[in-house]
Amino acid sequence: MFVHGKNISQKENHKTKYRDDESRRYLAEIRLHYEQWKSANQSLIGPGSKAHPNDLVIMDERVKILNDYKDFLDQQHYAAKFDSRSNLHSSVLEEFMYYLFRDLVQEISPHALLGKAHSFKDVFFRPPSYQEMLKKPYALIEIKDHDFAIGVSVETQMKCEGSPVVETHNWDIPAVAIECKTYLDKTMLQDISTAAEQLKYKNPNAMYIVVAEWLKLTDSVNLRKYKIDQIYILRKQKNTDREFRYLESYQKNPIYSDVVQHLFLKVREFLISDWEGGISDGLNRGFLL
Repeated sequence: MFVHGKNISQKENHKTKYRDDESRRYLAEIRLHYEQWKSANQSLIGPGSKAHPNDLVIMDERVKILNDYKDFLDQQHYAAKFDSRSNLHSSVLEEFMYYLFRDLVQEISPHALLGKAHSFKDVFFRPPSYQEMLKKPYALIEIKDHDFAIGVSVETQMKCEGSPVVETHNWDIPAVAIECKTYLDKTMLQDISTAAEQLKYKNPNAMYIVVAEWLKLTDSVNLRKYKIDQIYILRKQKNTDREFRYLESYQKNPIYSDVVQHLFLKVREFLISDWEGGISDGLNRGFLL
């Protein structure tokens, strides 16, 4: 759940990297501000599963402290020391998703899947021989990692008829999957759309969302062909290469509260609503899709 904090800890405890004095000093500074950001988020309660007059106020405050922390972390010397491959900066959004949806999901069920997920993608069977096939299924499970998911963890048991051997498998099934990106370009969009389509083959009621800070797409991209339910660009801004982002002339937009509010309200309505669908429901209406 605290994926950004875990990322910082991995760097603090790395055996070979980040051992120089500058890295240690930077990590100590980041740790201090991270703990303040984490504490501030944990002290905020809500929004929950039912609409409340303070919902927008709470989300405004969460976005405010997110902007404060991001402005600190996005300073040029930190960006230069910890590049995109380190996931230090991108993991902030993943942890923010946890704070945003924590109280909503836990009110619905304390047993719900919430956070990074290794979701079920496919299953196939590969016994080494027919004799072994009669003893147990030899099921192999393909999984897909998601930056953030709200769903359920499922334990399944499989056995062959007449055999006492039972195979147990565990996997995550997202109701909502959210991919978190610093910026979104066409290649990322295509990969995410493929993952969304694969998820919805197995769980057709699932919702798939992309959340990014910046956008790196042109108007020539046809968004309607992608199998994604919504794309949120938190800064309402096109991406700029990092070397230009630190010029004095560059105007960086904040993360906008109204975008975060739309995201939260969309997910809450989805989670508390009945999921109509299937042939029987469609037949009662007279139209199936």
